[in-house]
Amino acid sequence: MKRTIIASLLLVIGCKEEKAATVTQPEPEVKEKVVLHTKPQVNESEEAKKWLEKSITDYFKSDLANLDKNMQKITTKDYYDYKGDAMNVDMDVDGSLTEQEFKDKWKGKFDIKKAGIGVGFLIAGQDWSTIEVTKCQLLSENENSYLFDVVLTDKEPKAVYPIKIKVIKENGSFLIADVLQDVPEFN
Repeated sequence: MKRTIIASLLLVIGCKEEKAATVTQPEPEVKEKVVLHTKPQVNESEEAKKWLEKSITDYFKSDLANLDKNMQKITTKDYYDYKGDAMNVDMDVDGSLTEQEFKDKWKGKFDIKKAGIGVGFLIAGQDWSTIEVTKCQLLSENENSYLFDVVLTDKEPKAVYPIKIKVIKENGSFLIADVLQDVPEFN
C-alpha cells in the first residue's frame, strides 16, 4: 500500500504542469534600410529574342554538313526528335513514320498541324541563299518560356517564311522547344 501511495504521489508530481514564464522580446527598431544591388535586372525576354535571332542567323550561315548538329545544339531533345520525324514522314529512310504514325506519336506534345511535315527546320524551302530574320516579336511569356512571332526572308527565291517559335530557358541556356510553321509565301 505504501508503494502504491508513493507511486501515485510521484506520478502526480511528475505530471504536474509548470507554468512557463513567457518572455516577450521587444522587436528591434529599424533605423535604416540597406538595399543591396547584386546585379542589374535583366530582361530575359529580350535576352531570349537576341539569342533566337543570333541562333537562326548562325544556323543558316553554317556549313550544310553541320546543319543537323547545329540544329541539335539550339533545340530541346524532344523538339529535335519531333522535327526529325516530321521531316522524314513517308520517306524511304530508316525510322521514318507514316503520317498517321507521326500523328499518333506526337499529338499529345506538339501541334502536329503546324509541324512542317516534309519540310526543313525553320523554313519550308530546301535551297536558300541568304536567310534573314525580318521580324522577331514577343507574343507571350510564361515562367522560362517565350513565344515569338518570327518572319524569315530569303531574297533570292523571294520567299517569306512566317513561323512562331517557342523558346525556353533550361539549365541556364535558351533552347527552341517548338516551331509552328505556316505555309510559305513565294513572291
